[in-house]
Order: sequence, then C-alpha cells, then structure tokens
Amino acid sequence: MPRDLPVGNGNLLVNFDNSYQLRDIYFPNVGQENHTDGHENRLGFWVNGAFAWVDDPEWSRDLRYETDTLVTHVTLRNEKIGLLIICADTVDFTTPIFLRRFTIQNIGSAPADIRVFVHYDWHILEAPEANTVYYDPAIKGLVSYRGERYFIGSGSVGDKIGVASWATGYKEYDNLKGTWFDAEDGALGRYPIAQGAVDGTMEFDCGVVASGDSTIVHHWLTAGLNYKEAANLHDSVVSRSPDYFIERTRNYWKLFVSRQDEPMNGSTEAFSVMNGLPQDIIDEYRRSLLIISTNMNANGAIIAATDGDIWLAARDSYAYMWPRDGALVANALSHSGYGDSTRNFFEFCRNIISHHGYLLHKYTPSGALGSSWHPWSDSNGNPLLPIQEDETALVIYSLWQHYSLFKDIVFIKPLYAPLIKAAADFMVSYIDSGTGLPLPSWDLWEERRGIHAYTIATVHAALHAAAQFAHIFGEHEFEDRYDAAADTVKKAADTYLWNSEKKCFSRMIQLKPDGSIIRDDTMDMAMAALYQYGMYDPLDERIVLLMQEMENRLQIKTSVGGFARYENDAYHKISDDTQNVPGNPWFICTCWAAQYYIACAQTVAELDATIPIMQWIPQHALPSGILAEQVHPYTGEPLSASPLTWSHAEFVETVRWFVGKRRRLQNKTPTA
Repeated sequence: MPRDLPVGNGNLLVNFDNSYQLRDIYFPNVGQENHTDGHENRLGFWVNGAFAWVDDPEWSRDLRYETDTLVTHVTLRNEKIGLLIICADTVDFTTPIFLRRFTIQNIGSAPADIRVFVHYDWHILEAPEANTVYYDPAIKGLVSYRGERYFIGSGSVGDKIGVASWATGYKEYDNLKGTWFDAEDGALGRYPIAQGAVDGTMEFDCGVVASGDSTIVHHWLTAGLNYKEAANLHDSVVSRSPDYFIERTRNYWKLFVSRQDEPMNGSTEAFSVMNGLPQDIIDEYRRSLLIISTNMNANGAIIAATDGDIWLAARDSYAYMWPRDGALVANALSHSGYGDSTRNFFEFCRNIISHHGYLLHKYTPSGALGSSWHPWSDSNGNPLLPIQEDETALVIYSLWQHYSLFKDIVFIKPLYAPLIKAAADFMVSYIDSGTGLPLPSWDLWEERRGIHAYTIATVHAALHAAAQFAHIFGEHEFEDRYDAAADTVKKAADTYLWNSEKKCFSRMIQLKPDGSIIRDDTMDMAMAALYQYGMYDPLDERIVLLMQEMENRLQIKTSVGGFARYENDAYHKISDDTQNVPGNPWFICTCWAAQYYIACAQTVAELDATIPIMQWIPQHALPSGILAEQVHPYTGEPLSASPLTWSHAEFVETVRWFVGKRRRLQNKTPTA
C-alpha cells in the first residue's frame, strides 16, 4: 500500500497510508528501525455510542499537505457519525517530536459526545516481542520502550493535558487482536502495564459538542534513546504548546522550499510567466523537494524508499542507501540550490567506499553493508566483483556537478584522495586492456551482468569529472591518466556498443573468449545515459535513431501513457499485451523521455512542446504529490514502492533541465 503522507526531519520519519492510518515510525535513522514494522496504527472516533476507525468505508478522505510544507492537511468526513475533521500532522523540523492536531466539527443535527482514540501497534527495534508499554501518571500518557528506544505519547483537549483513559495489552498471539478492539465500546480497560507483544491505546474526551460547533484535540509522540530524552521533549511540548512546534515547523519548510538562492523562489505566478511552466509542474517540483527531504537521513544517507509494505511482501525493503539513487538525488538537489543538503551525502560515500575504490550494492542508513543478491562468485566458485559500476561512477560525476555549482574547495579537499582519486583509480583499473571497455558488472536495474550502455556512459563521465578535480589540484599526471581512460572508453563504445548492422546501440554486450560479441538489443530507457552524461551529443544521428526507436517501442499505448523501463519488463507485470504495454509506466523513464526532448529543443516553441510530457508526472501523482516507482498501465494506480525518492529527484532534474534550456534559448542572440 502506498505511503500517501510522509513527515520527517532526518531522524524521525512517520508515514501514513491512503486510508490515513499511520504505518511506519522510523527512529533514530530514516529507513532504519521501523518501530511499527508497517502495521496499522489506528485512529478512531466515538460519537454518542457509535464508533468508526478512519479506514472504515463510511469516511470520505482527502489526503494532502499544506502548500509548501511538510504539515499535512487531511480532511475526513463521516455523515454516519456526524463528524468533519481537519487534521494537521508533522514532525518537528529539528527534534524527534511527532505532532497531530484534530479540529473536529459536529456536523450532526444534535449535540454529540465525542471521544478520540489513538492506537500504536509497537514493534520496537523491529521486533514484536520484549516490548513494554505502561501508563505513566507523571506524563499522563503512555510510555513504550524496548532497549534504548523510548516513545512517550500524550495529548491535550483544550487546556487539559493528558489522556482521559488508556489501555495497554497484548496482540499477535493466542488470537489477541490488541487494545484497539477495546476502544470500540468507547471505554478503555486502564490496565497499567503490559510486556511482550504489546500495543497501547489512548483516549481523549472532547465532552459534548453542540451541533455545528468544533473542538480541538492535540496528540504528540516523543522519541528518545532513554526515558529522560523522551520525557524532556514531552515537557517542552507541554510548556510551549503543540501548536508552537507545528507553527515553527510550518515556517521552516516554507522557507526551505523558497530559499533565496533557489531560482524558483518567490512568486510562483512570476516564475510561471518567466519560464513558461504551468502551475501543476511548479507545485510538484516544490513538493518533490520536500518529499526528498523526508528520505534524507541526518548522517547523509539518502534512502530509496521507506514504504513498510515492501518489507511485509518481500521480507526486505527499499529502506537502503543505493549509491546510484543517492548520487542522482544529490545532483538534483545541487542543481536546485541545495548544496548544503548534499554535502553529508558525499561525506557518507567517503566513509563507506571500499579500500579498493568501489562502492557496493547498497548500504543501511547507518552505513553498514546492506543485503544483496549480487554474488561474489560464479557457480564454479570463480570470483566475481558484486558491483554496479555506475554507482561508483555517478557519485564522482555528481560530486563534480556539486563543485561546479558551489566552488566549495574546502569541502572537496578531504574528499579528494579517499573518494575521488580512489574511485577514479579503480575505474581505470577496471577497464579491459584489450577492448577499452569497462569490465562486466551488474546493470542499474540489478537484473543482468555484462557490459552495459548505462555503465559505459557513467564511467566515461566520472573519469572526466575526476580529471577535472585532478586539474584544479594541480595533479596533471592524474588528470591526463583519467582523461585518457575516458577517451579509451568512448572509442570502445564507438567500436563495440554500436551495432552497425541494426543501426542501433546495444543496451548490453558480452565478449566471448574468441572475441565475438553477444548483443542484447532490447530497447531500454537507460540507454538515454549515452547522451545524458555527455558521451554523445543528443543530436548525434545515432542517438536520434536510438531515442526514436525507444519512443516507438517503450511508450505505453493506453489512456494512462508514460514510458516503460524496457521491452517486456516483468517486474510487477500487469499485462501480456507487450505491443501496447511493454512494461508498466515509470516516472523515472517518463522524465528521461522529457529530458531528451528538452535537450534537442532549438527554439522556445520546441521547448514548450515538452511541457505535456512533463505534466504527465503531476497528473499521475497522488493528490498529496507523492510519486511511486511505477503506475498501473490501465488505472494509473501506484505500484511498488511509494514514495520513491529517485522518482521525485528525476522530476526535479527534469524541471532544472527545462529552466536551464529556456534561459539559454531566451538569451540566444537571434541570427540574421
């Protein structure tokens, strides 16, 4: 189930699903230690003896954010029990405090006795066992803990602090449902403590609310590594008020997304006129910057996705730092003026790169090596290097882009030898001396091992980037070495990657011992990298032929539209009609198609013709602006991980391409 509303601050991340049920609580790392393990954490309302959880079908729901913030704006309406509720949820921008504000209106014809129930299904440290939850009279709320992880939940109704009642209890064994079931009669059992597989429910009593009147309930959850930390945060909410923290967080994110060095700051109307972009693209651009921020860990790890349902389905998750995803996200942020947000990422890469100079498959948010399906040997026990070389290459490429924009040489200095030179020396060593091609590695889709067009393009770009770093440090021997290696890779691509018989590039080749070539000529949107990273001009005849063929064979020929990854893509496959649906439409690949048309545009009119393709992105986002990995080719519903950080980054990058190209075209001196 997609996560429609993430809110977070780099240490604490909370996700809601499309029924407005809280599903994930990550702390102290974004993506690491999901303390609810993707389970349902319920919110319910009791009115004059009738009860409804927010996932009940009687509710109408509208799940969005307040404009330019990471504060939600959720509207819930239930005619059956007579409530209209406006919800604001956020995580304080700097401390691990989760805050909720419910403005509850009685839309019934008679006075209503209203009670609110907030439930947590704890799996602290991602384990259902050995949890404890108890009522703390000093807090007037529930304390939940396991080991060095503490969570304190409380709230207020008006000026009255604390819960009206509570329940602690058991679930997930002996057919026990949990304390949420105890809430449905409107009265909780008040058992003071439970340990093991436990959950907890809090009650807030609004009293009798007249028809047409409203009342406000606040709830907050604080997190800490011990009781004192969590309790101190609770005390600060009580002393300052929850609205203080909501308001300061609202202000922070508005400033973040409208910062002065961001070319899209200020009046969105003025920006729209100046750059020719419609409002839905601008809104999605700004929303994407905010969503990306929720998946950036404070230590620099950029997490691919934190959708806990992926774990429930596959017993693993997307909650890892892939160096490729991280590098592309960092590049999009750098080009949007957020260099200070990306510096930690590059330092993180310096700390995790192997002593051989390559980055491995993926890493946990704390920097440990992540789970992997890339083997270290073949079936005969012969050694293999389990890497996707593009991941190493893109970090160096993106770091040069960062430096080109910000010229922060003091920041680059400690990265030069352990990260830049180490990676470049590895890439030089990982070139086949006979062909000049990079040696085999895994492709960016992590499905096949060989010599890939995407890898060749990114290695070429990274070696030139490393050469430019060597140049500014005056190490001309290394500059020449890296440039020469990049030129060798380019010549090898001309010789081996181009299929002269079919007049197309191959997405992957494998070289047999006798020198013959096994070609994979499947159309794959990843081959756009051949021009994206500067190895070929987008107007090169070979690139034009390639992109035309990809448009013909990868565009989705249904009412949904968009572009697939590659022909006959089986991942989350929906349709066997491969002529019309070669695969599911991906946000990333549709952005790549738009980027090509932007790159080729020679006039403002040609550039503006790319806008409908760009608009496909916000048109297929969730109402909250969330972008999944892919969507259903017939219904447009989100598929796979959602939100996917890379999807948002590619849209940000596409908008940056458009804006940069429009400025260049507008500044172009007309020819006679």
